[in-house]
Amino acid sequence: MKKLLATLCLISIACGAGAQRETTSLDNDWTFHLGNAASMEKDFSHGTEYFTYLTKAVGQNQGPASEKFDDSSWTSVNLPHDWVVDLPYSGEASHSHGYKQVGWKYPGNSVGWYRKRLFIPAEAKGRHLAVRFDGIFRNSQVFCNGFYLGHEVSGYASREYTLTEYLNYGGENIITVRCDASTEEGWFYEGAGIYRHAWLIETAPLHFKSDRIFFRTRKDGDRITFTVSSEVDNPAGQTGFRVTHALMDGGGSEVARIDEGGSAAVSRAHYWSSTDPYLYTLVSRIADPSGKVTDEVRTKVGLRTMEFNLEKGFLLNGKAMKLRGVNMHLDHAGVGVGLPDEVWRYEVMKLKELGVNAIRCSHNPATPAMLDICDSLGILVIDENRLMGTNEEHLDLLRRMIQRDRNHPSVILWSIGNEEWWIESTEKGESIARRMIDFARTIDDTRPYTYGNSGGFGLTKQVDIHGYNYIFQNDVENRHKTYPDWFVVGTEETSGCGTRNIYETDSLKGWMKSINYEGEERSGGEKNVIERGWKYYRDNSYTGGIFYWTGFDYRGEPNPMKWPATGSQFGILDYCGFPKDEAYYLKAAWTAEPVLHIFPHWNLKGKEGQPVEVWAYSNMDEVELFQDGRSLGRQKMPRDGHLVWSTTYRPGRLVANGFKNGKKVLTTRVETTDEASKVVLKASKNTLLSDGQDAVVIDISLLDKKSRRVPDACDKLAVSVTGAAAILGWGNGDPGFKETERPTVKDCQQAELKAFMGHAQVILRGVDGKWQEKAPVTLTVQLANGGKAVLRLN
Repeated sequence: MKKLLATLCLISIACGAGAQRETTSLDNDWTFHLGNAASMEKDFSHGTEYFTYLTKAVGQNQGPASEKFDDSSWTSVNLPHDWVVDLPYSGEASHSHGYKQVGWKYPGNSVGWYRKRLFIPAEAKGRHLAVRFDGIFRNSQVFCNGFYLGHEVSGYASREYTLTEYLNYGGENIITVRCDASTEEGWFYEGAGIYRHAWLIETAPLHFKSDRIFFRTRKDGDRITFTVSSEVDNPAGQTGFRVTHALMDGGGSEVARIDEGGSAAVSRAHYWSSTDPYLYTLVSRIADPSGKVTDEVRTKVGLRTMEFNLEKGFLLNGKAMKLRGVNMHLDHAGVGVGLPDEVWRYEVMKLKELGVNAIRCSHNPATPAMLDICDSLGILVIDENRLMGTNEEHLDLLRRMIQRDRNHPSVILWSIGNEEWWIESTEKGESIARRMIDFARTIDDTRPYTYGNSGGFGLTKQVDIHGYNYIFQNDVENRHKTYPDWFVVGTEETSGCGTRNIYETDSLKGWMKSINYEGEERSGGEKNVIERGWKYYRDNSYTGGIFYWTGFDYRGEPNPMKWPATGSQFGILDYCGFPKDEAYYLKAAWTAEPVLHIFPHWNLKGKEGQPVEVWAYSNMDEVELFQDGRSLGRQKMPRDGHLVWSTTYRPGRLVANGFKNGKKVLTTRVETTDEASKVVLKASKNTLLSDGQDAVVIDISLLDKKSRRVPDACDKLAVSVTGAAAILGWGNGDPGFKETERPTVKDCQQAELKAFMGHAQVILRGVDGKWQEKAPVTLTVQLANGGKAVLRLN
């Protein structure tokens, strides 16, 4: 009850403040319960009444949508929330969705209900109030005080519902959400639930429509000129009001101000770029005839130019650069698709450390919080539409994605779709693509449009930038000869990765040897196929760059593996973000930081006396390898390539020396270690707010008594937390993972988990500060043999 009162008080203060616009998070303190997709009776009798919610405005519903419904036995959850994380696995479940027991085969697991109480003060009457959901998977219905507000079929679209007429002013209100994940929308793990943020938006009746402010720029000589368009909700038909837009610099000083329809030039613009992601703030205001401001919206924007030039390549602010990108799905170990913002930041930072400067959102519109992070960190984005089509539902989803995301400077390309195999080479496919792009240009004509082509020829003719999913599947050379004016981007390309620290495939455990190390079957045994794509896109000016499949491992689609594998293994980083060998290939090729990485690790138990290849990824000029003090040879390092030495495995030590301009500048060692006896903890940040939303990612590494990382350690770990924090979830990067990965109760402070190949990960969430006294957070992780580590957060 204390938590409920705290939440009600917070929203009451926000709504009663009388400001032009208040946006309040609704993420904390929901209740949740599974429903049933097969039985309306078991689904709390929803829709079985004589007068249902579709028959009358409020109907006779006594189920979860009703104000009178008792949800005291339901589970308390905070958003973002993905209930599939808690479901069991089965070899009979969907391969593409990671063998989780969700979907049409499991009706008792595939419907979820959420309820949220909020107090709206009496003084808010006469204002406009709405609830906004950034994303609900999927087929959601939303109710307020028993009134049906509407539905959203797609699990990737943001949706806003007006509450104004349905609220109890000066009293308690109930927001209810039902979502049904019986039908898969993608062919990868999608989770289920309110997995993105939810917001309460309060404005004056005269206000800006959501997502209708559009900031445009153009280059005029040495200046940037901007214009802004907007749409206003004016239910009373007021006249004489004024709309203005002011551009503020990063220090809060006004740079320029325009009226609606006007333009202004910025003469000393601070450009947004991948290395200097400088953000301005656009302040849009509506003032009534008396001059009183009725609404104000602040939008982060960037000033930048871009061009796809056949001779010079991709130009950002006039400077040539290659897109060094990866594809990304939405999920992460321990939380599924319900990522806190800090986990998104953690993922993007891990990629940025490797030299990644671009992300393709595969295969759905981006999470808004992720785009904010990309804006702030200088990551370029391809934002992708989920489903191709030309009817109202399809075009409306395309419109909403573009309108929501078009002010993000990070977004450089819109993708209308991906790998529509059955229509790629047909007239229908071309017609659909042409209609979608013509429609989309009426919403945003400042960015080009692309499509992820799987190899067909037809649909891709219609796009501005030609996206190739794998040069091995697309006849890239002949197409360039036939269409020399086509600019190309590698929307997907083979990473060749496998299971981290695994060098022999074990199908019974779901572990796969890297294709790079093993050799690719379809290309006649070609090794280190990760080189193939990068070198093609690196060396051709008519290409903008590459997006590897994928940045992180993801649950589901574990091809070419099957059960008991539960996750894809093509990530440069594993499901937690721990680097695979290939991460060092990209770091060597994509950064100026000296890199010398040798593999495999040297704990190859059972391989004694057997031949083994030792590889090096490096940006040194030359590398010399020693085994137990004996040189195996000094080799010249090919640009963005790899080196191989053949030897016989025996426990001991490998030492690699890297040379630049003939001088030794870097040494790397790999040794056979003892068993794990020490724990090392590394946090994504050193603070944690007690607000129920903030999170911190803790990476766990296992070392032996000599402080050497133990690359094959799979020890059990005991985790405990004190202070205003709880364990949100955990993982270890094992693509065959089938264990519990988060507590079954909210605000849990103890857990047991298992490391995988030397690593594990825990995600902590700051709890509501009123739940317990705010105190420094302490995390303790202990090995079964007694070794432990303690981490303190402020």
